[in-house]
Amino acid sequence: MSEKYLIFGATGSIGSSLAKQLRDTGNDIHLVARNENEVKIISEKLDCSYTVVDVLEDGFIEKVKVDISEIKGIAYCVGSIDLKPLRMVKEQDFNKCMKLNLYSAVEAIKGYQESLKKNKGSIVLFSTVAAQRGFTNHSIIASAKAAVEGLTVSLAAEFAPHIRVNCIAPSLTNSKIAQPMLKNIVIAEGIAKAHPLKRLGEGRDSASLAKFLITEDSSWVTGQIIAVDGGRSKLS
Repeated sequence: MSEKYLIFGATGSIGSSLAKQLRDTGNDIHLVARNENEVKIISEKLDCSYTVVDVLEDGFIEKVKVDISEIKGIAYCVGSIDLKPLRMVKEQDFNKCMKLNLYSAVEAIKGYQESLKKNKGSIVLFSTVAAQRGFTNHSIIASAKAAVEGLTVSLAAEFAPHIRVNCIAPSLTNSKIAQPMLKNIVIAEGIAKAHPLKRLGEGRDSASLAKFLITEDSSWVTGQIIAVDGGRSKLS
């Protein structure tokens, strides 16, 4: 079996764009997503393999490993937007968010650690601008993604020089999970104007960087948290 890049959250705006960009440049990929209909359409279009699994399920990584054993890189493009004022936050909100964004990423990495080491592989994780900038009602997701950033630098140190680990921190991206916020045109325009570049992110914006980080093009880059946020984290 040839070396493949494993993409979790492959039906999302970033994951699907990354899959296309990798295939367009001749790379082999394996998609992982929970929605069978959506991932099947993408896999047929890109002529690649896939696994249907929910990363919130215990033991999910073993199901993935049945379909693919050797990989060159992992992109964990799974995310959520959990917005609540603190008075409404429950412990289960944090538990679910941490499992989705952090614990399951750890399980995916552990499941393929030996393969990644053997193949001098790369891991790309995803954070959010809210981990570094303070935004109202973001205590759940900002806490979880800040933990992802801590995981990134810790594993980059632990895995060097065999495996590279980097993290992308986007601002709000035009995606399915953002639609509840963006369906209101006035709100969407207001959020866009809050960015120095005056627009929302698109999946391809973060995917282009993810493609660079997961491939050998970035062979001397590890332990980095890189913002793809229209300048919001530094300029606004």
